[in-house]
Amino acid sequence: MEWYNYLAGFLSGGFLANFVPHFVNGISGNRFPTPFSKPHGIGLSSPTLNVIWALINLLLSFLFYKLAGISMEKHLSLVIFFSGIATLSIFSSKQFSKKDKM
Repeated sequence: MEWYNYLAGFLSGGFLANFVPHFVNGISGNRFPTPFSKPHGIGLSSPTLNVIWALINLLLSFLFYKLAGISMEKHLSLVIFFSGIATLSIFSSKQFSKKDKM
């Protein structure tokens, strides 16, 4: 595999992890931060905007997943994919913990 396949695998995991909170909050009717909120990433966006943002993240995750060529036979590709999920999940937990303090 080429270096860009591994980068695509990491990004796929990151976008997949970012899909979850926006989708869950959006379909639950909750306002939640998006990159389009004011202040950026801290203010709350509408549930509909969160669903749209979640679906964009899901599409990007799928495209990067296909580019990465992740498979059960390529163990390193799976490790990198899951490290993308873990990295963005941890970052998001810290970032989104600030939403109630503003």
